[in-house]
Amino acid sequence: MTFNWRRYASPPHCYRLISRILPALWAISLLLGVAGLLTGLLLAPGDVQQGEGYRIIFIHVPASWMSMIIYLAIALWAAVGLVLNTSLSFMLMTALAPTGAAMTALSLLSGALWGKPMWGAWWVWDARLTSELILLFLYLALLALRAAIDDPRRADRACALFALFSVINIPIIYFSVRWWNTLHQGPSITMGQAPAMSDQVLLGLVLMTLAAWAYSLAMSFSRLRLLILQRQADTGWVKQLTGACR
Repeated sequence: MTFNWRRYASPPHCYRLISRILPALWAISLLLGVAGLLTGLLLAPGDVQQGEGYRIIFIHVPASWMSMIIYLAIALWAAVGLVLNTSLSFMLMTALAPTGAAMTALSLLSGALWGKPMWGAWWVWDARLTSELILLFLYLALLALRAAIDDPRRADRACALFALFSVINIPIIYFSVRWWNTLHQGPSITMGQAPAMSDQVLLGLVLMTLAAWAYSLAMSFSRLRLLILQRQADTGWVKQLTGACR
């Protein structure tokens, strides 16, 4: 049995698919989040140099990863929308942006909580921190641009072009600790090398990262359902659906 991707590129079929998988995504995000926090807070050993304060990484690291991954996904859907002129691609781009902004804000906040005891300051103009702050501004600019344009089609194209030009900030964030001499530590998990952490810490990070993935998908898909209903409000299937819900 093959999965018909073209069929689910249609907003009605996409809406029904999302409605079926959303409960599972919310449940998975909750279960993984609880398991990850218990592993990170109770099972993982303390750090010799950073003490117990290092445990903020179980929030900070997944949020930081998701902030970059979501912006890459926004740029990807922006490109697909511009090339194929598919409304669903633009709606996915729009649905992802608020979740990405929230993850970026969480990354900066948790980083400040980590930086105060480690560096003695809530904020430093470090290359990694500054480029992450710029990412938050890009998310906010994307949301503001969407809100400033009344015509959905014009807003779609404007936001898509903005996302494609501004995605250059993502590799800057990722490679900043290698390109410049920064206070921010380098990556603890790299391809081709064993992780520089205990198995319990690694397990906690993996669980929390998967929880962040599931949460981001669930939140973005929930927002996508609303966008589909708004964009397709005049179609027969939406009128039938909303009428049945009354």
